[in-house]
Amino acid sequence: MSIIYSISISEKKHTLKEAVEEAVVNELGFVGDGHAGPGDRQITLMDYKDFIKIQQDNNLVLKPGDMAENVIVRGMDFSACRPRTKISLGSDILVEVMQIGKEDHPSVVTRKFGVSILPYKGLFCRVIHGGAMKVGDQAEIIKD
Repeated sequence: MSIIYSISISEKKHTLKEAVEEAVVNELGFVGDGHAGPGDRQITLMDYKDFIKIQQDNNLVLKPGDMAENVIVRGMDFSACRPRTKISLGSDILVEVMQIGKEDHPSVVTRKFGVSILPYKGLFCRVIHGGAMKVGDQAEIIKD
């Protein structure tokens, strides 16, 4: 079973995200998140294994949100995800993977930690259906 390990949001772009216990997602992304808006990168998912690995490989101590991710998922096979893969988060939220990784550019993350993972491993998703979610909720790849 895959679970939501953490949820992180930031009110403004170009700032590190802060972990929250629960959040609401609407058609634009996380309510209160500076990256919410129209487009294909409304919510960013990161694999828990990558969160641990980047710390070990770079001798870092990170907290959820430090890599600018919205959600860390534990126990999900991220290698099974491709563009157009659908993922449920909690009981209500449905997102669709639109992009894996993104252009790597200098960011608040690389300035602070010297390394970033989302340009290579992050799942960038658009919201299909919003709702509420909390840490510990189930996350699941939806099979077509």
